[in-house]
Amino acid sequence: MSDLLARLAEVLEARKGADPDSSYVARLYDKGLDAILKKIGEEATETVMAAKDGEREKLVYEIADLWFHSLVLLAHQGLKPQDVLDELDRRFGLSGLEEKARRGK
Repeated sequence: MSDLLARLAEVLEARKGADPDSSYVARLYDKGLDAILKKIGEEATETVMAAKDGEREKLVYEIADLWFHSLVLLAHQGLKPQDVLDELDRRFGLSGLEEKARRGK
């Protein structure tokens, strides 16, 4: 699974230097952080709606969009999917309550 994420990260990184007229992702980068965040908000809302509708295929489709745009955000911020995977690995085996308590929230 992380191989696919790494390949996507490479493509997203390459799009940073692309002409905004030639690539959807390059256009998002060109528009900046607010545009990327707006897309994530839209995709999160569509994910919630798909889940409420109970349509499994639509839910998978919307989560794919949400993950994709989250990867765009990571790349925009100079992060990689591996950073998130490392954090999830760090949390593995901890109860959610224990992990939350460690953060002091």
